[in-house]
Amino acid sequence: MARRETPAAGPGSRALVVDVIRSAARISRGELVGLTGLTQPSISNIVRELIADGIIHEIGSLDSAQGRPRRLIAINPANRVGIGFHLGPETVTCVAADLTGGLIGREVVPRPWPAFADLFHDFTAALALPRDRIEGLAIVAPGPVPAAPELAGLIGVPVLVDNDAAAAALGEFWSRRVPREQAFGCVYLSDSIGAGLVFGGALFRGDRFGHISIGHDGRACPCGNRGCVQQYASTTATVEAARAAGLPFRGYDAIARAAIGGDPAAFALIETAAGYLGVAVTSMVNLLNLERIVLTGPGVALAGSIYARRLRSALDGVAVEISAQPRDAAGIGAAALVIQASVAPGHTVERNRL
Repeated sequence: MARRETPAAGPGSRALVVDVIRSAARISRGELVGLTGLTQPSISNIVRELIADGIIHEIGSLDSAQGRPRRLIAINPANRVGIGFHLGPETVTCVAADLTGGLIGREVVPRPWPAFADLFHDFTAALALPRDRIEGLAIVAPGPVPAAPELAGLIGVPVLVDNDAAAAALGEFWSRRVPREQAFGCVYLSDSIGAGLVFGGALFRGDRFGHISIGHDGRACPCGNRGCVQQYASTTATVEAARAAGLPFRGYDAIARAAIGGDPAAFALIETAAGYLGVAVTSMVNLLNLERIVLTGPGVALAGSIYARRLRSALDGVAVEISAQPRDAAGIGAAALVIQASVAPGHTVERNRL
């Protein structure tokens, strides 16, 4: 399992320093000493290495009470690039992101997509990305990733594979500059439901979140359990509820669009699904004492405000936010997996490495 880094200078200290700089946006060396618990010599050595590697840079100075200007440092976003592929039912979304999780390029390729190696080469060439700036490729999906073990050799960079909901959580954590001290969770709503959690900068996966039972005598689930929230709150479950009610909606997006447009039947479907989701999320928040939740995935791309409002009413004192790019969150998160593994090693335990 991922672990919390200790303040003692050692292999995890670099990850700790990168995390603090990332969340602060800009910071001085003296402030790093106070926030990390590391000694001034340790901070000086780590900062020197990070500047030499191009991961951070000095961005100016501020006056201090002692009269000596404080030199400020920040992440150097354009120095490195992570590539993420998100495998969906009908498409693969290709994403390139910088060191802050900022989007550099995006492409959606329909089935049948090319071999991953060809797709990687074509995508990076179209963006004119220098090969020495590309830190790696992460491929994410709801289930197992059909990636060949020779892929890393074919493209010349490391390759990671992981769950899409976990990747989305790390992407939101990274790009939102969430402080490592904050217990952070992300719920990914699609035709299945997943979650990712970040504690102390380390990613914990919630692949089975959709199988939290919200009723011991509820609907049967293929997992063998009964009452799994996925059977009530996933986009597939909402479409099935519309069909059972004889409503003429063609697909989930049509329901979501009608709901925010004021259609009472569509609103009731989304509101009901949000209520079911809220029960499972409340259990997760109370169990893990989470302080902040982000909702992401295709299920919240149109009607996210309905889900967020319902969860806020159930989670008093917990920040509930909606992803800025819910349809691309998993792809951006895949790129973030690569970035964190490269610039802050010691946090991310890869699901698999090819």
